[in-house]
Amino acid sequence: MSRWLLLVLTLWAPLWSQAAIETKTVEYQQGDTRLVGYLAYPKEAKEPRPGVLVVHEWLGLNDYAKQRAKQLAELGYVAFAADIYGDGQVAADRQAAGALSSVYKKDRALFRARVAAGLAALKAQSGVASDKVVAIGYCFGGTAVLELARSGAEVAGVVSFHGGLDSSTPQDARNIRAKVLALHGADDPYVPAEQVAGFEEEMRKGGVDWQLIAYGNAVHGFTNPAHGNDNSKGAAYNAAADARSWLAMQQFLDEVVGPVKNAN
Repeated sequence: MSRWLLLVLTLWAPLWSQAAIETKTVEYQQGDTRLVGYLAYPKEAKEPRPGVLVVHEWLGLNDYAKQRAKQLAELGYVAFAADIYGDGQVAADRQAAGALSSVYKKDRALFRARVAAGLAALKAQSGVASDKVVAIGYCFGGTAVLELARSGAEVAGVVSFHGGLDSSTPQDARNIRAKVLALHGADDPYVPAEQVAGFEEEMRKGGVDWQLIAYGNAVHGFTNPAHGNDNSKGAAYNAAADARSWLAMQQFLDEVVGPVKNAN
């Protein structure tokens, strides 16, 4: 058994164990839109815990984002998987996902408002240390948390997993209060080198405390096994990049909100 397979088994083990966590759906609002998020938290926590906002991929708030929230709760965080599309809507296929996600990519103000609503819902939960909150996101969600940071939101950090790095208003980087970690597939065809270079320039000009880690032989969606393993399709799972990026995120969380005890 390879060391990366061992790391991946460790990474996904919380999904198979009887963990001391609880989960529930949480309804909240953004304007007139009903949103349905998913909360996972340590069952026996006796003091406020750092919170992690999780933003889903372009399909919507499906089981993948919920599983990541549960993994974070296993580590000792209160995790809230936000609903960007409304009513817990999940796209049936890639075409529907493209139509849904494009609404927010074209309207960055709405995008930011939806993510901010999720952040407010997380901070409103009992048991959350509201001054110790981080936002993470996958693909579409990675773009989302970077937009949250650019809005000047009060979060300790943001982590983008294989998210889009472009910005229509790069000058907004000067609003960023959070530390930023971008975890990127070095061969991602949807986030080409020029977009990466633009992101780096944006972060520098904004005076941001930022990191970018590029994983070799990894393309878009490298953390999700549902993407298969064919890099030629543009999105594919990479066990090594999945394990490495999860460990990088944990180190980042320890830095920005401090270590927490796990739920067991």
